[in-house]
Amino acid sequence: MATLRLGLIRRYLRPYRRTVLLGVVALVAVNLLSVSIPLLVRGVVDELKPGFELGLVLRQAALIVVLATAMGGMRLWSRMLVFGVGRQVEASLKQQIFDHMLRQEPGWVQTTGSGEVISRATSDVENVRRLLGFAVLSLTNTILAYALTLPAMLAIDPLLSLAAVGLYPLMLVTVRLFGGRMMRQQRRQQESLAELSDLIQEDLSGISAIKIYGQEATERQAFAERNRRYRDEALELARTRSTLFPMLEGIASISLLLLLALGSGQLESGRLSIGDLVALILFVERLVFPTALLGFTLNTFQTGQVSLERVEELLGRRPRITSPAVPVAPARAPGRPGAASLEARNLSVRYDGADREALSDVSFRLEPGELVAVVGPVGCGKTTLARAIGRMVEVPNGELFLDGVDITALDLDDLRRQVALVPQEGYLFTASLADNLRYGEPEADQQRVELAAIQARLEADIKGFPDGYRTLVGERGITLSGGQRQRTALGRALLVQAPLLVLDDALASVDNNTAAAILRSVRDQRNRTILMISHQLSAAAACDRVLVLDDGRLVQQGPHELLVRQTGTYRRLWEREQAAEQLEAIP
Repeated sequence: MATLRLGLIRRYLRPYRRTVLLGVVALVAVNLLSVSIPLLVRGVVDELKPGFELGLVLRQAALIVVLATAMGGMRLWSRMLVFGVGRQVEASLKQQIFDHMLRQEPGWVQTTGSGEVISRATSDVENVRRLLGFAVLSLTNTILAYALTLPAMLAIDPLLSLAAVGLYPLMLVTVRLFGGRMMRQQRRQQESLAELSDLIQEDLSGISAIKIYGQEATERQAFAERNRRYRDEALELARTRSTLFPMLEGIASISLLLLLALGSGQLESGRLSIGDLVALILFVERLVFPTALLGFTLNTFQTGQVSLERVEELLGRRPRITSPAVPVAPARAPGRPGAASLEARNLSVRYDGADREALSDVSFRLEPGELVAVVGPVGCGKTTLARAIGRMVEVPNGELFLDGVDITALDLDDLRRQVALVPQEGYLFTASLADNLRYGEPEADQQRVELAAIQARLEADIKGFPDGYRTLVGERGITLSGGQRQRTALGRALLVQAPLLVLDDALASVDNNTAAAILRSVRDQRNRTILMISHQLSAAAACDRVLVLDDGRLVQQGPHELLVRQTGTYRRLWEREQAAEQLEAIP
């Protein structure tokens, strides 16, 4: 597993190997300079004897200043290079994940959970960035620091050098112990913050329901509990940090005191010069930061490898609904006017894990320009049929045809340009009404936007808004009524002028008169075929034909006048609807 992880790290760094190599070269230069400077300081200090030459000392001091400046510049350059690689990988990964999610079928996102996907696309990618930026830089710098500094120290005095760094393993162990705790506490703090943010977002979206049911006190208490939990987690993390860093400073100070205590004896015996002792002090202080950072680096390295595997697992998930390797050209060119035909031949659809088929041996044909309704009891497969037409669920080969072409042989983009699907819950984006209407065709001009609004019977509502078409639609369309949201989603589909329009109960929140007016407006154009799924049989009665589904099977089809006279599912549903309307009419 470790080999696999290192292989992954190398694969992610390979496109930036030149930049990483330059960063390593810069780090080598930094560490060479950092070793040279204490040695130069040693020479200057040892020159400070009675009768020293001031000019020579000043020239050496100037050289030290130049080298220190060069070292600072090289260190900055190395960090920009290596940290830049981490940032580039982060941006590239986020783009890959976003593109990958867009290729997945909708069912995967719903079953996986948006929170899990977002977590991998944000916090896990950030951990990968720290791994390939901070961890690589810190680990390389620590190795170079010890590889170049320890020989220089041992050359001055082996005993003092070993005594001075003898406590550093304790510093590393301390960081490892506290670092793991800090990471766990930081993770809990982030989770508490996420819960707090989720509550705020949910309450803002459902503010109307909160006020209607008078639940302000309940929500206030829920917020206070989560806010208190976040505060406690933040304080616990702060306490751990406040304990760790003084301990590290204490270990470093003890190491320095030990060096001074032993070094003073060496000075007295004449085996060590003052310059040697000063150089050793500078070397010891120089190793404090890399040693302390090494513990954090190892924790970051481990966390980053886990996150790297989680990201790879996400990117390795292949979508189940894909375009064929060699797609067939659609029967009509994109943008060509005219209605489409649709044919199902023993169509059967089964969801993963389901014990029975959602659709079973369904066969029908829609002629170009027809307006056909699909009705049936709840759970009979109506929405599955709508989703199957746009391949939002997987469809077997040779069972569903658009203009005589098997839809599984079409490129997904070509298919979805031919089919406009309007779901019952039309999703609206946080944008203006005009931008929501032209979402399917962002380049559509204002005239086409207004025509789509007229066809969807939305124009009168828009004129009532102070900003008209520039009215900003809140998150998920919260500022609009249910009927306005549905008509906006319908207008969006009408604007793209697809030859096949599928309405999945898209008029459920619209009154019967408005629904009838919308259907007349769309039908009068005769430039598209319409499949209308509805639980309102009064709307279905106005269609050319009605398809009746029951328990995933097509049990009846024909015009309303014929079906209502036949004993069966449609007549039972019709009589139930009529009885419900009569009860509502009773004063």
